[in-house]
This record gives sequence, C-alpha cells and structure tokens, in this order.
Amino acid sequence: MKNNELIHKIAAACDDKRAEDIIALDMNEVSLVADYFIICHASNERQVQAIARAIKDVMDEQDINVNRIEGFEQARWILVDAGDVVCHIFHKEERGYYNLERLWGDADRVSLDIGQEG
Repeated sequence: MKNNELIHKIAAACDDKRAEDIIALDMNEVSLVADYFIICHASNERQVQAIARAIKDVMDEQDINVNRIEGFEQARWILVDAGDVVCHIFHKEERGYYNLERLWGDADRVSLDIGQEG
C-alpha cells in the first residue's frame, strides 16, 4: 500500500472514532523518524484508546504490521508506529502542551479530505 493510501486509511479510522483536529504532516524533508505524522486528539482517555484500537484494526485488515504502540495504558499520548506513517493520538490537554504542529512547523500539511482538517 502506498503511503498516501495509508495516511488516508489511518485518518479515516481516527475520524470514525471522532478524533478531533486531524492533520497529516509530510516529514520527508524535516525528519528521519518517519515519512508522515498524523496528529489528532480526543477529550478523554477511553476515546484516545478507541482511536488507537481503530488504527490497529485497520492495519490488521490491510495486513500491515504495526511496529509498536506506546502510551496505551496511560492514554494521554498514544503513538502508533506503522513504519513510514506514525500517528500521534493525544488527550486534548497534552496536544496543546506538546504542540507538535509548531515543533514540526517546517513540515508541509497533507490534504486529508475528511472534513476535519486543521
């Protein structure tokens, strides 16, 4: 699966679980960590976990290996590593504090066409 398709499937999984302010950043020119970041948030821990589970389910359906999921138990900032695409699912308070969009401000945004793009 191409990265563009993967980004949209992950973003759709986030949207299906009512993630807020979903954005995708093209990290190719600014970081060696991943080619793309998807960033979103939810207002409570259960919803943050539900979003992470939905991403894992979508990856399993597509036979794509999730390298790791970190932060699931605390559910304040869950990182889902799907290789070239890393999804950051924040609790609303943590998203404002860490402000990855500003930290990686040189990265171009990727259009998601899901009606919630930041």
